[in-house]
Amino acid sequence: MSRLRWGVLGVARIATSKVIPAMQRSAATEVVAIGSRDLAKAERAAADLGIPRAYGSYEAVLSDPAVEAVYIPLPNHLHAPWTRRAALAGKHVLCEKPIGLDAGEARSLLDVRDRTGVRIQEAFMVRFHPQWTATLDLVRAGDLGDVRAMTGIFSYFNDDPANIRNVAAYGGGALMDIGCYFVMTSRLVLGREPARVLAMMERDPAFGTDRMTSVILDFGGATFAGTCATQTAPAQRVQIVGTRGRVEIEVPFNAAAGAPAWYVLERPSGGAERRSTVPCDQYTLQGDAFAGAVRGGLSPYPLEESIGNMRVIDALVRSAADGRWVPLGKDVR
Repeated sequence: MSRLRWGVLGVARIATSKVIPAMQRSAATEVVAIGSRDLAKAERAAADLGIPRAYGSYEAVLSDPAVEAVYIPLPNHLHAPWTRRAALAGKHVLCEKPIGLDAGEARSLLDVRDRTGVRIQEAFMVRFHPQWTATLDLVRAGDLGDVRAMTGIFSYFNDDPANIRNVAAYGGGALMDIGCYFVMTSRLVLGREPARVLAMMERDPAFGTDRMTSVILDFGGATFAGTCATQTAPAQRVQIVGTRGRVEIEVPFNAAAGAPAWYVLERPSGGAERRSTVPCDQYTLQGDAFAGAVRGGLSPYPLEESIGNMRVIDALVRSAADGRWVPLGKDVR
């Protein structure tokens, strides 16, 4: 399989410190161009990372005939617009989460995907980490019995008013930035949509963003409960509890590249067993999976799944505003 040739829109830190280096270590992907609205920034990033071409606009990256796919690490409010423009330019798209500011934006990308025939995928790298695939194998094999509960915590501290995660107009806040991992992983593990959701938000008085959001997702016979926060000490953990066992993932979302990840499997009859995965980089695995899909495989994470995530997030926002449970209902395109 020939390497998939990538262009990158923007010089965000997640791109320059994590995603681009991870793709460059892969035999399936090659980063050939990077663009920024500031040409000097693009040139510095290209020089630092050994990328052949630097451009002073995103449009120039999309016009490069050598670029087959683009990675979009822009602020949240730019995700759907630039995904659409990239697809119309004939480029496959891997876009950072969330794919849009609401389900309507996400759903609007279906038409452009179907018209152009390109791949559009939201960049939930954790789906490809072996600690999650191992956990899913345990759940699907029935090793935990019937899953009844899933809990999570994900937080960090950031009170910089200039940071895009603290700008309400850019789609900032805890739920959109990190709470989306709860929504995606609970739907993945439980294999269905929640019937109703409940959320409580504490908003920063200056930023207007949610700096702490606690959620309950009722899946009918199973629940997810968790808290995400942007102004507390860093923490992350996920626990999945069934009728015959439980799994606890120690670093579920920001697993260190090149190091083992650890999770605990506990059964009432056999006690607790701490297991590790092989060292890997989940961003490399994500790029490999996307390249495989472009070269003819099945999409590992279709756009319809992203729309499902955004429907839940929309309902959580309504719940926090109204102070009540919000039913999901059926998805109508």
